[in-house]
Amino acid sequence: MRIVVFSTFFTAWGYEVSYLEFVASVASFIGVALGITAKRITWPWWAISSVLYGIFFLQYKLYASAALQLVFIAAAIAGWYGWEPTGAKPGPFKNRYRLYTIAAILLATLALGPVLKWAGAASTYVDAILFFGSLAAQILMVYEKYDNWPMWLVVDAGYTALYASQGLLFTTLLYVAFTAMAALGWSTWYGTHRRALRSL
Repeated sequence: MRIVVFSTFFTAWGYEVSYLEFVASVASFIGVALGITAKRITWPWWAISSVLYGIFFLQYKLYASAALQLVFIAAAIAGWYGWEPTGAKPGPFKNRYRLYTIAAILLATLALGPVLKWAGAASTYVDAILFFGSLAAQILMVYEKYDNWPMWLVVDAGYTALYASQGLLFTTLLYVAFTAMAALGWSTWYGTHRRALRSL
């Protein structure tokens, strides 16, 4: 008997949305929306959605995407204890560290891509670079850097294309929303930082 969470919740445009994908999407959307407001309560929602999406991505052999959820869970714990109860206080990331981060993402992608190919993953280098881009963005978010949002914007746009290529319609639509939300998060966090500077 098929496990209920993997069963179809509803069908949209011929695409079957499982209970698992739907609940994971809702939890993820709430987590990102709360992240834009820099509220610490964002982190439990990140953890919940990551557990669910980890299981979901394993179904489709998106191994890097599934492994990334473990990173998100660890980041959620670090963020919960690292942010003040009042929320994040956005700040900038130094320019030289931006260059180091991009270089590290590219080198790590070249190392992971062949491993994913060997493992028979549905996506290799694309999933790998998005994995490390997400890792970098999440670390920046934990450390309250507003630079996390432009990185999320690029990563989410990439995931939109990846999940569309895998036929994951509902999750693709979610990542279209995430891309727009990343732009809003960038504007919101940067604005908060600028107002803090003017108040000094």
